[in-house]
Amino acid sequence: MYNLEEETLMKKYIKKLISIPPILAISISLLTACSVPQSESTPSPSEKSANETVYAFVGKDIQNPYNQKVFEGFETACNEIGIEAVYKAPTSATADKQIEIINELIDNNVDGIAISANDADALESSLTEALNSGIEVISVDAPVNSISRKTHIQQADPEVLGRNFIKSAYDVSNGEGGFAILTSTGSAPNQNQWIRYLKLEIEENPKKYSNMPLIEIAYGDDDATKSYTETQYLLQNDAIKTIIVPTTIGLSSAAKALKESGKDVNLIGLGFPSELSEYIKDGTCDRLYIWNTTDLGYLTAYTLKALDENEITGSIGETFTAGSLGEKTITADKDNASEIILGDPIMFDRTNIDSLSDIY
Repeated sequence: MYNLEEETLMKKYIKKLISIPPILAISISLLTACSVPQSESTPSPSEKSANETVYAFVGKDIQNPYNQKVFEGFETACNEIGIEAVYKAPTSATADKQIEIINELIDNNVDGIAISANDADALESSLTEALNSGIEVISVDAPVNSISRKTHIQQADPEVLGRNFIKSAYDVSNGEGGFAILTSTGSAPNQNQWIRYLKLEIEENPKKYSNMPLIEIAYGDDDATKSYTETQYLLQNDAIKTIIVPTTIGLSSAAKALKESGKDVNLIGLGFPSELSEYIKDGTCDRLYIWNTTDLGYLTAYTLKALDENEITGSIGETFTAGSLGEKTITADKDNASEIILGDPIMFDRTNIDSLSDIY
């Protein structure tokens, strides 16, 4: 009977065997009576050498500081494990460019891929091909479809974060005035999840938010310049009293534009205290949310290790040890697919920005 799991394990075995030095590979091949074609070399963006394990982190775009911080933790964990870490990201936040990178990583025979998706549907085919090639595939931060990965590393419960955005907007505006959202791209899975739960919070509490209509959703495409100009455009509308920005690049740009405008508009979103401390202190930005991004990358690398070494399969209920983060359990997300949650988001305002801005 056909068994997909057994076939995947065999492909992983063959992939590992190909990277073993030639003399040893011949010996193993004779002992196992297997005829495995030997590659002349294994080209890689990291110049993968024989018998070397390589995990790749694929970010949304090369200028994204959030993804770069996640990779710092990813690389730290890989160094602990004794594995080479590779960072790849497109020049623009598009799925097409990420697909090119995935195909390159498949050709280069990497052992694991962790990706922050620009478009879950568009990436499905290439990531499924990677899985079928024996590569461990997981998503982090921005999920891919469950069929095209083993599990997802969730930075925080998306429902909690989405609802907190609009609850904070209510608090800082006293529930008065319209609001706008400045997000990244229209296809960004994580931002779209948060916005969906933000809207659900409003739908479930219509009386509370009756004086806070959503006026517009603008797209900065995770580009600092475009996010800045989109904020300038939103600020021209006097009906907008609060701007919610669920993207780190967008929030930094929005804070800059808002401060320069001198307008009395509330601003909250997703951002780094180290980058936005000045804007929090002078009142430009009211609140921001974030989690330990380096821990997120660290957890991601240890999850790939657990999958690669067959400690887990990515199924709900499994547990493994993620280095200094301790034991982690795979749980079910809202669609009953598997995920691993790092923890709760942290809210920063004037009361705690100084104490933690040097960490985050």
